[in-house]
Amino acid sequence: MINSSVPHSARIWNYWLGGKDCYEIDREVGDQIRGVNPEIVQIARAQRAFLKRTVTYLAGEVGIRQFLDVGTGLPTFDNTHEVAQRIAPEARIVYVDHDPIVLAHATALLTSTAEGATDYIDADLRDPAAILEGAARTLDFEQPVALMLLGIAAHVSDDSAYGIVERLVDALPSGSHLVFCDSTEVFHPEEMRAMVEQWNQASDNPRTNRSPEQLARFFDGLELLDPGLVSVAQWRPGPSEAVTAEEDEPQAPDEPQEVDSFGGVARKA
Repeated sequence: MINSSVPHSARIWNYWLGGKDCYEIDREVGDQIRGVNPEIVQIARAQRAFLKRTVTYLAGEVGIRQFLDVGTGLPTFDNTHEVAQRIAPEARIVYVDHDPIVLAHATALLTSTAEGATDYIDADLRDPAAILEGAARTLDFEQPVALMLLGIAAHVSDDSAYGIVERLVDALPSGSHLVFCDSTEVFHPEEMRAMVEQWNQASDNPRTNRSPEQLARFFDGLELLDPGLVSVAQWRPGPSEAVTAEEDEPQAPDEPQEVDSFGGVARKA
């Protein structure tokens, strides 16, 4: 039973991304949060662009054919399976979320090419054993897997988050990759702290911000690829994401504006 009178984090995020799968209460809370932190919409969209670039890199240049996307949220555009299967139709993707709103929309995610596969698991990040057990029905853990954790570890506010991520990474074979990002307080600390306070008052899924040094711990034991842990807008931005001069005056593209979400991609040896 979906309660449309209670805001949900997945629906609020969907609203910021320009999606339609949200209720008035979600738009109201989303606007309240944006009122204390105007950057949040830019963060949401920069994070989605980060997903697209990292999946494109892993499927295209690295040759990864399996993706485990934990905390996927509501489907919008350029979901992991869409990006991966455009490059490799045989790619296999497993989405994980425990929000009933996302479960209700799971059929929108369960669309796959004939050559590949897409599945959905109703599970919580705090239960990595259930995630791995469910994912094994679709993914071959003898072959490399890309583990996607975008903006989800912030919902585990204590240090147990490190052990959870380590447990998931430990289950992956050599050649697997971790794609990770989460919120920081580097560029707009007051606004980011106010956002978390507002979010935690309104939502049933509280979250926290972490420093870049704290976020770097999630990559311990892995080979962090260039350019390292950076604002997600700075992770290998493409030409279409940068501002350029007129065509008759070619210049180097400007750097995309940095946002308070840091991420990176790391390889397991």
